[in-house]
Amino acid sequence: MRATIIHGPGDIRVEDRDYPVVQLPTDVVVKVTASCVCGSDLWPYRGVKPTHKPAAIGHEFIGVVEGTGAAVTALKEGDLVIAPFVVSCGTCPQCLNGVTVACDHLAGWGGKDDSGFKIDGGQGEAVRVPLAESTLVKVSDVREPDAALRNSLLTLSDVMATGHHAALSAGVSAGRTVVVVGDGAVGLCGVLAAKRLGAERIIAMSRHADRQAIAREFGATDIVEERGDDGVAKVRELLGGVLADSVLECVGTKESMEQALHSVRPGGALGFVGVPTGGAEIPLRYLFDNNITVGGGMAPARTYIPELLADVLAGTINPGRVFDVEMPLEEAAEAYKAMDERRAIKVLLTP
Repeated sequence: MRATIIHGPGDIRVEDRDYPVVQLPTDVVVKVTASCVCGSDLWPYRGVKPTHKPAAIGHEFIGVVEGTGAAVTALKEGDLVIAPFVVSCGTCPQCLNGVTVACDHLAGWGGKDDSGFKIDGGQGEAVRVPLAESTLVKVSDVREPDAALRNSLLTLSDVMATGHHAALSAGVSAGRTVVVVGDGAVGLCGVLAAKRLGAERIIAMSRHADRQAIAREFGATDIVEERGDDGVAKVRELLGGVLADSVLECVGTKESMEQALHSVRPGGALGFVGVPTGGAEIPLRYLFDNNITVGGGMAPARTYIPELLADVLAGTINPGRVFDVEMPLEEAAEAYKAMDERRAIKVLLTP
């Protein structure tokens, strides 16, 4: 099969790999129908995260089950499934507490499972899925979604679930004022999540017209292009002299964290989901003096998918709008380049 392999900074290749097969009784093999490039994939692409040897990449995909292990009974060939961005067992204390990203048997796409078998990356033609029944989410009564539904289903694998996690971590609820720092796919999904949870005022911080348009479509009431102290002052002006009840940090840099933290009112809350890239330490004295609550981290997508899936299938939310470019898998290198150069918000790949 064909699969995307990262060899080093700026070096993405689509190469031949062995087609996956069932290795363990709890495995299934999924034929990928859509995958995508994530903003966090850009960290190794840019060299921020080292690549020590060529590795399969990609952690967001949906597809159709085409083979099952002997212990798999809840999934069958032909089922359409969503893959969260990590593998989880569903039965350890962490999973039972809803924190599937801290599973005792955690494994990642492109890595290895507990038994030492390699796991395929999501940006390929097929993937062996360990612990399949606890990891995958079946999309009941849907076999061949149209493009719009396909795109929205794919966002549940990561970015929509992550935006939702940011909103929950920041205490977003009916009547709250919200600032979203970051206008990538996660930030835009954070806007949508805040709207879904009933926020009264949603300020998206963005300098890009195409992203601003989607933010408004998703529920942003205001756009702030200023940064730093000017951005904070603009937020204060828009909110009548106070800062936001809830702020979503969706980037992961020192600058984005500082922007987010200083946009929260005293007594407010910040939810951070941007993958930290170094330097984004939290100033405890500032939190102490201002009684600011900070929560967040890696989103337990497997926990959130069923709830969000119901809204996608009902047409209540359409997070798939974050995909503004679609390319064949063979053009994965160009997909990375387009996102790195900010010519695309999020690129969908089709095998």
